[in-house]
Amino acid sequence: MRNPRALADELEKNPVPPKGGGERFAGYGVLGLPFSSGHILAFRRMPASSIGPGYTTLWHRSPMGSWTFFTDADPVLSCPRYFGKGVDEVIVCDIELGWDGPYDLSLRVPGSGIQWGIRLSSDFRTRALSTFGWLAPRWIWRNRRVMAPLGPLAGRFLDLGRLSLVGSVPNGQTFRAAPRLLWRVEASAALVAREDLGPIKAHREQAKLGDLWIPNGGVFGLGEARFSPLDPSGPSSSVKRGGGGGDGDAPAPPVEETGREGFPGVLRRTG
Repeated sequence: MRNPRALADELEKNPVPPKGGGERFAGYGVLGLPFSSGHILAFRRMPASSIGPGYTTLWHRSPMGSWTFFTDADPVLSCPRYFGKGVDEVIVCDIELGWDGPYDLSLRVPGSGIQWGIRLSSDFRTRALSTFGWLAPRWIWRNRRVMAPLGPLAGRFLDLGRLSLVGSVPNGQTFRAAPRLLWRVEASAALVAREDLGPIKAHREQAKLGDLWIPNGGVFGLGEARFSPLDPSGPSSSVKRGGGGGDGDAPAPPVEETGREGFPGVLRRTG
């Protein structure tokens, strides 16, 4: 199997949404990552969309349980279209995403004090599920009855807590998620408004948005997502444009390397 960077680059060069009905996306992202500080980060990069241009959305949950979505596209054409009613704030802004190697990537939200470095790896369990996801016939990913038990089984198999591949999102649409290829988040380092989020650590209470459980451990997926059509009036959370406000607007201090043992140099900033 090719490395995640090569597969992501291929999708970026040929962004074709999956066939079928409903609202359809193809992309990749970290499905959820809990930190010892109580924060959670996730991101969705969807180069292919059946309803508009491709987009990137970074999800942040504070230790107090409030969700903020940072998106580089119109909220009604990106993740807030489906999750807005479960989110406290939506911020429309630039998001920088880059690959530093075949298994290393980083994200930065200028003006909001967010920097995030990620290192991926594979093991027997992710390779087994990826082999199944790659070889399984397409009809499996379109059959809700078949997919419903696959999420909980995959969650236990990967030790990620509860996982859901089908269900409803806060804005009322139904969803089907098909992460056909998976990798572990081996290590990560992140800053949010100058705060070091600490190492990866599962939380006592697993987070969710609607029926979507946020993995209680680090996993990166590449695949497809489908939602039932709904004409939203727009996300019901507060929408800001351009920056995060407050202390997050101040530039984060220069970071040469994370200092995390076994994870040097993945998170860098020069200015």
